[in-house]
Amino acid sequence: MLLAAAFLAYANGANDNFKGVATLYGSGTASYRRALAWATLTTLLGAGAALLLGGALVAAFGGKGLVPDAVARSEAFAASVALGAALTVLLATRLGLPVSTTHALVGALVGAGLVAVGAGVDLARLGAAFVLPLLLSPCLALLTAAALYPCLRWARRRLDVTEHTCLCVGPARVLVPVPVSVVGVAAAPGPTLAVTSELAAALPVEVSVGEQVQCVRRYGGRVLGVSAQGLLDALHYLSAGAVCFARALNDTPKVVGIVVVSGTLGAAPGLALAGVAMALGGLVGSRRVAETMSRRAATLNPGSGFAANLVTSALVLGASGLAVPVSTTHVSCGGIFGIGAVTGSARWRVVAQILLAWVTTLPLGAGLAAVVYRLVA
Repeated sequence: MLLAAAFLAYANGANDNFKGVATLYGSGTASYRRALAWATLTTLLGAGAALLLGGALVAAFGGKGLVPDAVARSEAFAASVALGAALTVLLATRLGLPVSTTHALVGALVGAGLVAVGAGVDLARLGAAFVLPLLLSPCLALLTAAALYPCLRWARRRLDVTEHTCLCVGPARVLVPVPVSVVGVAAAPGPTLAVTSELAAALPVEVSVGEQVQCVRRYGGRVLGVSAQGLLDALHYLSAGAVCFARALNDTPKVVGIVVVSGTLGAAPGLALAGVAMALGGLVGSRRVAETMSRRAATLNPGSGFAANLVTSALVLGASGLAVPVSTTHVSCGGIFGIGAVTGSARWRVVAQILLAWVTTLPLGAGLAAVVYRLVA
């Protein structure tokens, strides 16, 4: 049973840990390794906070009230739910698709419950306590992010903070949408500029030559005497850390809830085990989901990444305080989708693939948990 719980926590970390820092990596604010290190640290802090604040969510995901108490306390039921959810999340991770461990757990609870007690599963409680928050949270995140980003952009302009596109010139031709800032010198609006290293040598401005082939947006100006770019980077890191902290605070109790209710392990050691396993899963298995969240779903800059993280952290922390089981995956993706819709950078084919993975998470988790319960009960 302990192995099943650790396996679920590992799968959760592999699919979920990087989601909070996806905007750091996607916007070029941090490298993959630095973003992953920050995600791991803040995830461990969130898991530690769950030791004090996560009691209500532990109880919510133990199966009590959904199935009879005798079934919820059985090791066969607990192991089936943990393994069914873990296998679902690991499959999605292998495909590079960000899915919700919360959804996988809900599906696994239903699948194992239907096999164990049939019509004795309280589906009405399931809908009110779990499904409704999980459906509403990504929509709320999308709308909030779509509304917030224009407000932040307006504030930036009022503070006279300018947005530049930094040009890095390498051996290949690099297409750069103007206006372009080359070492702080902005070009006038015009058509796309194609630059090679030979042309760079003839330009009347200083151009640095390097290996980077993508454009990076930077912000010029000062706010309260502080560099606008430096201030934004600091806030971006803090918001990304807040998302990881909030995710761990909300997810760690869910991962161990079924184990604690079964009596296999106490709440404190269970939460500690889950936190360590989640951190390990993120360190080992995050890469594919990181690429999808950071670069494939939408194009991000530091400002839009900060806005998306601000929305995600606020919603998930609020839900954790109310013991409402929302999906950090859905909330963070909703925020990124909202920013992409406003800026026109969303790649809707990738978004559709992610949404399809969300739809299949519940039935897949239910089916796998039902099969496992048949085998072990």
